Amino acid sequence: MRKLVVSLNVTLDGFVAADDESLDWHAPYWTDEIAETTAELLARADTILLGKNTYQAMAAYWPFQAKCMNFPRTDIAYADMMNNYQKVVLSSTMNAVWWNNSLLLKGNLQKEIARLKKQHGRDILTYGSVSLVKKLVAVNLVDEYQFWIHPITIGKGRPLFNGLKNNMPLKLVWQKVFSSGVVLMVYQSHH
Repeated sequence: MRKLVVSLNVTLDGFVAADDESLDWHAPYWTDEIAETTAELLARADTILLGKNTYQAMAAYWPFQAKCMNFPRTDIAYADMMNNYQKVVLSSTMNAVWWNNSLLLKGNLQKEIARLKKQHGRDILTYGSVSLVKKLVAVNLVDEYQFWIHPITIGKGRPLFNGLKNNMPLKLVWQKVFSSGVVLMVYQSHH
């Protein structure tokens, strides 16, 4: 069975995005070291699961980055993975997907994810897509969480775990501290 892995930036006060969904608070902490670790973690997957908004933003960005002459060489491998991996978009309102190797799913979330997990391959990785992640969390479909905890508070924003009906014990399996003060905490869920 493939794992469904959620990767999210988190503020110290527990928000995964600002109220307007923006993530500009995390940009000052991004370093080459974080870029390298992000690429290593992405290399463990071969499928990227996204909600509509994140998909549209990424599809407008990544296809052009690998061709961009001033794009840092270290990020080219990452851009290639983003462009070549299978992208699965869960959306009830989209009618078409256009980014290379994309698949649009409109069916039942639990059935579609169960089917994806049974397919042969590496991990399925979800970036951003807060509303999608909330749905996955609510029905206990996430196997691993990669929380990139940033040394900043933003006062208000979008929390991930509000509204959960039950406690959700997690097991810490890996952590890494970066020079910019970001701490990566990787947790596995007990299904």
